[in-house]
Amino acid sequence: MYKFLLGVMIVLSILIIISVMMQPSKQNSAASAFTGGADQLFGKQKSRGFEAVMQRVTAVLGTVWAVLAVMLAFLGSK
Repeated sequence: MYKFLLGVMIVLSILIIISVMMQPSKQNSAASAFTGGADQLFGKQKSRGFEAVMQRVTAVLGTVWAVLAVMLAFLGSK
C-alpha cells in the first residue's frame, strides 16, 4: 500500500508541475516584474476559459497531493 501511494504521489507531483507550467503568464510588461504588479493585485479579474480550468485543476491536484502526503506520513510512522 505504501509503495502504491508513493507512486501515485510521484505521478501527482509531475502533473502539478505540468499544470502550473501550462498556466498563462499574468505579467504584461517587464516593468511589472520590478513593481510587483500591485495595480493588478486588488483589481477584479475573474479567470475565464482555459485559465479558470487550469486553476481548478491545479487546486484539485494540490489538495489530493496534500492528502496523500498526510496518508504517507501516517503509514510511514508505523
